[in-house]
Amino acid sequence: MVSASGQNLRSNPGKDQNSESKHPATYNDSASNSLSGLISDADDRPYSTVVTFDPHPQEFFTGQPKKLLTPLAEKVELLTAMGVEQLVLLPFDRELASLTASEFVEEILVRQLQASRISVGMDFRFGRGRAGTAVDLQSIASSYGIDVTLAPLYSCGEGDRISSSAIREALASGDLRKAHQLLGRPYSLVGTVVGGQRLGRTIGFPTANIELPPEKFLPRFGVYAVQVLVSMLSNSEAGEIKDPSSSYEWKNPQSLIDRKASDLSILSGVMNVGCRPTVDGQQPTIEIHLLDWSGDLYGQTLSASLVEYLRPEQKFASLDALKTQIQADCDVARKVLSKPT
Repeated sequence: MVSASGQNLRSNPGKDQNSESKHPATYNDSASNSLSGLISDADDRPYSTVVTFDPHPQEFFTGQPKKLLTPLAEKVELLTAMGVEQLVLLPFDRELASLTASEFVEEILVRQLQASRISVGMDFRFGRGRAGTAVDLQSIASSYGIDVTLAPLYSCGEGDRISSSAIREALASGDLRKAHQLLGRPYSLVGTVVGGQRLGRTIGFPTANIELPPEKFLPRFGVYAVQVLVSMLSNSEAGEIKDPSSSYEWKNPQSLIDRKASDLSILSGVMNVGCRPTVDGQQPTIEIHLLDWSGDLYGQTLSASLVEYLRPEQKFASLDALKTQIQADCDVARKVLSKPT
């Protein structure tokens, strides 16, 4: 977390993917509730700011796409709900990677961000070859009058260190209890309802097909009991966020926060994550059947919170066998979701 001046960020345009600009892209929560835009020139106070890299450094060095627990649009929404006023995306390229620890502080934190206070984890590393430590940051920044707070490392109740790697491992194994404990909240899949093959309708279980950002980390394939948050606003009443790192556009970026209770519904459902082997599917899909509910959700943004992993994905001998199993999944999900939290 950084307290940074809005003045310098206003003078630096966001990085255009088709340009050679090295300036950080910024996403800000303005008075108009837009999450995309620059801070008003009328206010020159420091802003609570989260600074991150885009793309992920590991993705840059390996050349392999990095699956993320919170893609950009989801990150913006979560940070906004926490009261963060500004998200800065530092374009991680060879030029940035070549900066020494001292150069990173002087060029990025001091000159560009005009940081006044900084908070990082004890295990923070920065600068060329990850040579700089959190203590180094504290020492270098102090020469510029910047206060640096070192946040301690945390562990959950079972002694596991809280980290994105541990969360990914728990989700990959279907251990939602551990994943939620590490996250401090249920893991959610957030995306837009798009058209599908409509096979579910033919067997009595219509599903909403969810398009996720391609970089979203998927949990273990299988069937889940889920709680689904749905915005009842029309598409024209919400904006959109364009992730500059992909072709994905997230409709209704603020549909799940800052809404009146009457605008939202929390619905129970059964979700399948996987390739649908019974119908010879090839690509992973996300399908949600909402229990005891019907309506048109096309174009809406849904947030499905994973409550319990019910069973692995499997191939059935016939559609009738699949239908029987889906009914059984729905019965189990009702029991799971009716338990007090």
